[in-house]
Amino acid sequence: MKYVLVFYGGGMPDTPAAQARVLKQWSRWYENLGKSVVDGGLPFSGRVNKIRDDGTSAKGPIGQRATGYAILDAQDLEKATRMARGCPILKSGGSIAVYETASMM
Repeated sequence: MKYVLVFYGGGMPDTPAAQARVLKQWSRWYENLGKSVVDGGLPFSGRVNKIRDDGTSAKGPIGQRATGYAILDAQDLEKATRMARGCPILKSGGSIAVYETASMM
C-alpha cells in the first residue's frame, strides 16, 4: 500500500552549520527507509490556493498549511506510522499526517 506523509510546521535553523546537520538527518532518515520511499517529496513553497465547491478560488490553505510531503510503501497504516516517527521534522516542532491511499481496482 502507498501512504502519503503530509508535513506540517517544522523549519530550518538559521546557521549554515545547523542547516547542514538537519539536511544530514533527513538524508539518514531516507536512507534508513530504503526502498520504502516511493517519492521523497519536497517542501511546499507556501504559495497555495483553495478552490471551493462553487468553483470560486482564493489564496490560502484549507485549514493548517502543509509544509511538504513524502510517499512511502508500507504493509499497513501502523507500519507507515512507525516509519514516519523517525522523520526529522518532528525534532523541529513539526507534525505529520499519515494518509493511506485507497485502491481503485
